[in-house]
Amino acid sequence: MGTVLGAMRNVRWHELRHAYGSASQVPGVLSRIAWGDAPTSDEALGDLERWIGTPPVFDSTAATVPFLWELAVTDTVRDRAGVLDLLATILAAGNAGHPAWARAAHDAVAAGRATAARLAAAPGAPGAGAPPPAPAVRTAALRLLAAIDRHACPACTT
Repeated sequence: MGTVLGAMRNVRWHELRHAYGSASQVPGVLSRIAWGDAPTSDEALGDLERWIGTPPVFDSTAATVPFLWELAVTDTVRDRAGVLDLLATILAAGNAGHPAWARAAHDAVAAGRATAARLAAAPGAPGAGAPPPAPAVRTAALRLLAAIDRHACPACTT
C-alpha cells in the first residue's frame, strides 16, 4: 500500500459495518480509488458512496473519512473532486438509529476543514505553497468548506 493509505491496516475493518454488511472490503475499494484507472476509480467511488455515504451513515463511515481526506490531497487520484463530494455527502447524511455514528462521521469530515481550505485556496494565494489544484477540485473544496461551516444537525448539536 505504500505511504498513501498505509494506515488502513490499523483499522479493524472486519468489525465495522456498511450498508450491505461487513466493511472488510473498504480497504480494497479505497485502493481502487487511489490507484485505479478512470473506470475502476469511478466504480469504486460509487461503491463507497453506496456503502458508507448514503443515508444512513454507518460505524465504518467515520473510520473511512480520514482516508478520503488523504485521497483528496493525493495528486495521482483521478477524481479528487468526487472524493470531496463524497465527504460532503457524508456530512449531510445521518442515522436516526445511531446518532453517535452520524456525529463521529460529521466530526471526521469537519476535522479536515483546513485541508478543504487549502484545496479551495485561489491560485497564488498566500500559504497555498503547492501547485494549485484543478478547477474541479477547487470548486468541490469550496462547496465542502461551505457545507462544513454551515453544518448543523440533530446529532451534532446535542
